[in-house]
Amino acid sequence: MIKEVIVVEGKNDTRRLQSFFDVETIETHGMSLSRETIELIRQINSQRGVILFLDPDTPGEKIRNRLNEAIPGLKNAFVMKEDARTRKKVGIEHASRETLEEALNNLLSYADIKQTISESEFYALGLSGNENSASLRQLVSEHFHLGKCNGKTLLKRLNLAGINVEEIRRLMEDKKGLL
Repeated sequence: MIKEVIVVEGKNDTRRLQSFFDVETIETHGMSLSRETIELIRQINSQRGVILFLDPDTPGEKIRNRLNEAIPGLKNAFVMKEDARTRKKVGIEHASRETLEEALNNLLSYADIKQTISESEFYALGLSGNENSASLRQLVSEHFHLGKCNGKTLLKRLNLAGINVEEIRRLMEDKKGLL
């Protein structure tokens, strides 16, 4: 039983999560997130807690950003796009049980932002501004379960997760032959 209520985009996401876990969900019905739904999520968060588990695509990120701005302290679960897709579609409903469990075991809250890596350190690590920055960001985001990120988003999520420069350097050293 998962104590928190999980916010998903649609009924297929709910069915998928409930096929593996004893969980209650709130569906946003995609991008049509109403004020009433936001207020419901706010109320439930104050009583039981809420986990945002949205699709790893642009609409999912827009919903995630809107809710995190409106309601401080929400927990966030992330999956990589390649772990939640079919040939034509991307979504939580396509992820394996293992992928879903891993995401639920690695939650982040946007209320907990502490700077553990600066923008200059981020650039010095090559995570932005270099030819292979995109592949380095993917390596880092996959390893730390942060979802697919552009540079700005990865920097924010690294700080959310409390991941510091040394942890990233160790990862890059361990994976040096794979890059």
